[in-house]
Amino acid sequence: MTDPARSLAVAGQESHEPTHLDERAKAIIEQLQQDGRRSYSAIGRAVGLSEAAVRQRMTRLLNDQVVKIVAVTNPMQLGFPRQAMVHVKTGPDLTETADRLAAIPEVDYCVVVAGRWDVLLEVVCEDDQHLLDVLTTIRATDGVVETDTLTYLSLRKQEYDWGTR
Repeated sequence: MTDPARSLAVAGQESHEPTHLDERAKAIIEQLQQDGRRSYSAIGRAVGLSEAAVRQRMTRLLNDQVVKIVAVTNPMQLGFPRQAMVHVKTGPDLTETADRLAAIPEVDYCVVVAGRWDVLLEVVCEDDQHLLDVLTTIRATDGVVETDTLTYLSLRKQEYDWGTR
């Protein structure tokens, strides 16, 4: 049974109660960040645990939503060369507007922020016309007051291995 204080809440809202990771759990995560296909036995050898112990720890990390195993694709290689970050100012229903924006299929990243803008979106599109269509959809979304679009010209770095600090 999962401890409710350690689990993430439903509807995309994160728990503010962090999960404590011991040094071995951090080492397991770092091993997977270096190579997401690394076997449990190889991870176990690297961190000083048995394969079964790594499997148990990974099951716990996955169930507690500390980690999520995914394949990260390169949009450029898959025919989606037009990417952009869209800054959005909303009306008073900030979180509801953010949830509506997050439901747009081309939005692959949506975060509520503090500052001049209320929501940041990353969108991935096939071409400029597709980007224009997505921007039109974003601007027509109930609660959106203003947008500012930063079109990506050249991706210089995109990493997912920042570790567990």
